[in-house]
Amino acid sequence: MRLENKVAIITGGAMGIGQAIATAYVHEGADVAIADIDVNSANTTASELQKSGRRAIAVPLNVADEDSVNKMVDKVLADFGHIDILVNNAGVTSFYPFLDLPVAEFDRIIAINLKGPFLCSRKVAKHMAERRSGIIINITSMVQEITTGVEAHYAASKGGLKMMTKSMAISLAPYRIRVNAIAPGPIMSTIRRTLGTKEDPERVARLMARVPLNRPGKPSDIAGAAVFLASDESSYMTGSIIFVDGGVTALGLGKTYD
Repeated sequence: MRLENKVAIITGGAMGIGQAIATAYVHEGADVAIADIDVNSANTTASELQKSGRRAIAVPLNVADEDSVNKMVDKVLADFGHIDILVNNAGVTSFYPFLDLPVAEFDRIIAINLKGPFLCSRKVAKHMAERRSGIIINITSMVQEITTGVEAHYAASKGGLKMMTKSMAISLAPYRIRVNAIAPGPIMSTIRRTLGTKEDPERVARLMARVPLNRPGKPSDIAGAAVFLASDESSYMTGSIIFVDGGVTALGLGKTYD
């Protein structure tokens, strides 16, 4: 097992990509904290993971609120004693033409997608620095590189997270804390949640026509990369971004979500 007896926090771990990462970590021998604003779903996921024999807890978390972040990390330390891995997965999106983008919506997306990883990473990294060991994985997006005309706020948040990943990697390297990121492309669970395409197969087909591998990604595709970055197999990597996007970024397509 590649993560045996490691302790991991996965923000937004109750569903989708976060749930898949938590499941993969448990299968690799880790204990996990499912930190999510949806407490009921987090409890359900944690209960299911406990069947593996590993420890799994659900912890309430609003990543945009510093007090909530601090309480979450303190709870994990009280229950597990230490933290080896932090996955900043919690994130949201929405779509507005730039001229119609409300200031409140811009603030909301930046608060969750960029301020959230900052708050969580700063709190956890202080603990990791004391132990001189730790791994932080940020979930960015292919939108950090290619975007559309209806997601300036989301692209700004993910582009910011990309550069924060690199800066964190440099700053935290002396403490033996590695910081990397995964940039997902079109993942089916996210497509359905954000675009409503579960009821619009033609829209899914148009999107898939722009993916070189000609299929949507699965949450487990991201989980595989997250296991790699959390394991000793990536011990000489920090400040790196792994694209798991079916080739979309390589092709450089715009208007991905029309």
